[in-house]
Amino acid sequence: MFDRFALAIERAWFQPPKLLLLLLPLEWLFAGLTALRRSAYRKGWFASGHPGVPVVVVGNISVGGTGKTPVVIGIVRALADRGLRVAVVSRGYGGSGRGVIPVSADSDYREVGDEALLIAQSTPARVVVAKDRFAAAKHAAKQGVDVIVSDDGLQHYALDRDVEVVTSDAKTGFGNGHLLPVGPLREPRRRLATVDFFLLRGGEDPHSGTAYKALQFRRLSDGETRSTSAPGFGPDVHAVAAIAQPQRFFNSLRNLGLTPVEHRFVDHREYQVGDFDALSDLPIVMTAKDAVKCPEELEVDAWILDMEIEFPEGFVDQLVDRSGLAAKSTGQIGEDRK
Repeated sequence: MFDRFALAIERAWFQPPKLLLLLLPLEWLFAGLTALRRSAYRKGWFASGHPGVPVVVVGNISVGGTGKTPVVIGIVRALADRGLRVAVVSRGYGGSGRGVIPVSADSDYREVGDEALLIAQSTPARVVVAKDRFAAAKHAAKQGVDVIVSDDGLQHYALDRDVEVVTSDAKTGFGNGHLLPVGPLREPRRRLATVDFFLLRGGEDPHSGTAYKALQFRRLSDGETRSTSAPGFGPDVHAVAAIAQPQRFFNSLRNLGLTPVEHRFVDHREYQVGDFDALSDLPIVMTAKDAVKCPEELEVDAWILDMEIEFPEGFVDQLVDRSGLAAKSTGQIGEDRK
């Protein structure tokens, strides 16, 4: 019941507001509190701190579905390719852990969060989660890293930052343009004028557009990989997605010649074996973020579609320069991951 309600609210945010306009007083209250909070940090009324190494914040001004986690993974890989030691700090959304928790590839997503675990499994970064991102950043800085990437920390002003990268989606944009709870915005769109980089998933502008390349299919049970052009199954598959704005994933499968039966779940859903009981008649395809949440005892023919982000030309060069990392960088190895 809750999942259906949450999905309905998400869909409503990306349509004309209609009945949601009844919540306008709450939107005005949220806008006022948001502006007051940011002003309090700028004026020093609320304490903030810097960990002593460059901090790159990757976030968005809207709720979910902007490709933030793939951007974080792409940035980490690009910086690591240049010989830089990278840490990622995250809130660990959905995780039950308390305090500062280092994340490894075999951590439990129920403790550290699905996105933090995915980043730990997909990159060479040291990953640290904590509700207090400044505390996480201080811990990471003590590990001798060159740069810290903050995952989804744009509004976490207690952590001072050197560079801000904002992500958005070319198709869904900023929904109905309203702030929470009437729309999906966490901050007004004028906030974009203050950030260093704006990346638009699926955008065609050469300076901001990002694209996603399908790399391979990887079997959930044993890690076997197969080519996207000849996976050995299909075209009919079940496609499951517990991510924000899953339609891009479903469309990616269609672009690869598959015919997915779509199964949408609320973002960050903890999968149960029963979720797959009725899906045994066809191969199942999911995202890497979905895979980290699947029960170990799952006995179905499930495959992960591994994707890789392609940044605008020169983006990583500019990011390194603006972060003050040029002197430590060893070159442009795989700079745009193309």
